[in-house]
Amino acid sequence: MRKLPPLRSLHAFEAAARHGSFKTAAAELGVTPTAISHQIRLLEEQCGRLLFQRRPRPLTLTSAGASLFPALRNGFDVLAGAIAALSEPDIHGPLRVTSPSAFASRWLVPRLPTWREANPGVPLEIIGTDAVLDLRAGAADVAIRYARQPPLDFAAREVCRDAFFPVCSPGLLMREARPVQRVADLLRFPLIHFDWMSRDPDAPTWRRWLAMARSIDPDLKMDKAWDLSFREEIHAIDAVVAGQGIAICSDIVVSQELENGVLIKAHPLSLPGYGFYVVSMPHGARAAAIESFSAWMRSVI
Repeated sequence: MRKLPPLRSLHAFEAAARHGSFKTAAAELGVTPTAISHQIRLLEEQCGRLLFQRRPRPLTLTSAGASLFPALRNGFDVLAGAIAALSEPDIHGPLRVTSPSAFASRWLVPRLPTWREANPGVPLEIIGTDAVLDLRAGAADVAIRYARQPPLDFAAREVCRDAFFPVCSPGLLMREARPVQRVADLLRFPLIHFDWMSRDPDAPTWRRWLAMARSIDPDLKMDKAWDLSFREEIHAIDAVVAGQGIAICSDIVVSQELENGVLIKAHPLSLPGYGFYVVSMPHGARAAAIESFSAWMRSVI
């Protein structure tokens, strides 16, 4: 084990030697000059050598003190640099992006090859979660937030807004001999529900969609039960892709499936959605990379 004097004594000596003053060292360390003098006397006793010539003034180092001071000064400088490096963000590491799970899985991940092609020097770390991570605490560098309006106290830029349509696999509709012509025809199929926004009165649910559809078809019955219900949006989408029913889905989240024909809109009536925002701390160390990420999202949305 290393045999070292108490850190307080070493700290007091280094500050006093650097300033050439017990008083100034005491002000830097938030103690009294008497406390500085006491700590240095303890250090002198342990070393068995005087470290300062206290009289006549000004305060000067002895030969032993002059030998010890550079080693302590350099050691404290190295320690301070190491602590500062730990507290600073790693601007060369992956850009940590947090996103709602379904958006990350269905929209973001399939498009990552275009990011790597355009920004080969900026790797991404994708954190897919529906929890709101604390950007102030450094949980992520940038967040994709889905909200009615921009989050307050952050730098936020809206990328797009979505709408919610009844969507299903083409094969599901082909199982029925009769075509879907009216809203009521959809009720012949299993309805898939997910409750990720169940506490929001304006959530784009089947209940709201059917209430809107009733204005088109007053005879529409509202007593249809949900055939499948999921806690997570992403699981509801998986069920729709598997042909298990129809769900009210974001046209942004399932845009790739709609483009390649894996899913189709079962009816053109839609509910308004919210905005997708790229959110970050203002004036952060990774502002340039975040701006590149925001611009890339707008270019591929």
